[in-house]
Amino acid sequence: MQGAAVIVAAGSSRRMGFDKLSAEIAGKSVLLRSVEAFMAVPEITRVIVVGPPERFEALLATGPFPKPLLRADGGAERQLSVENGLALVTEELVAVHDGARPLVRPESIHACISAAHAGGAAALARQVTETLKRADAADFSRESVSRELLWFMETPQIFRTALLRQAYSAVRERGLAVTDEVSALEALGIPTRLIPSPFPNLKITVPADIPLATALLLR
Repeated sequence: MQGAAVIVAAGSSRRMGFDKLSAEIAGKSVLLRSVEAFMAVPEITRVIVVGPPERFEALLATGPFPKPLLRADGGAERQLSVENGLALVTEELVAVHDGARPLVRPESIHACISAAHAGGAAALARQVTETLKRADAADFSRESVSRELLWFMETPQIFRTALLRQAYSAVRERGLAVTDEVSALEALGIPTRLIPSPFPNLKITVPADIPLATALLLR
């Protein structure tokens, strides 16, 4: 089953103070590493980058690429950016990925594709292993929270394209705000298979993440 990748790269990087997607990790930009991971997956036939023209032009300058590379405009919110990219998808499956997760591996993408092919929806995630606490308004710990059955969500999140379109249509009709695609499907009452992430797949968020990602890549 063929799929397209929608890589969300429309953020302003306010917390970083500079364009984190253009930051280099071992000689390649964060965005380029994300794109190359999907280019290396046989089931992915093309990659759609959602973001501003100047960021896309800088990416194109690092080519050529082995598969078609397209661009869609970003939206005011993440879900609008994803919908803009989704509008260009004609393949049966769509993989939505944060461009700021440059360490994702092709084998992890493939595992999610296989699960989405079988069940319609799959996402990379990792189980919570740390002790969790609920605090009060003054930031004092008050009680422990069970970590049983809790997961940290990652990307890619991969779906049958028609299913994700239906989910986002329902989100719009209900006026809901969602932070990832799994949440959009939950609005329809549809569960997503969570695929354990076996490799580091951090999201570049603060400046310290750049040397951390570099160290993880080169270890």
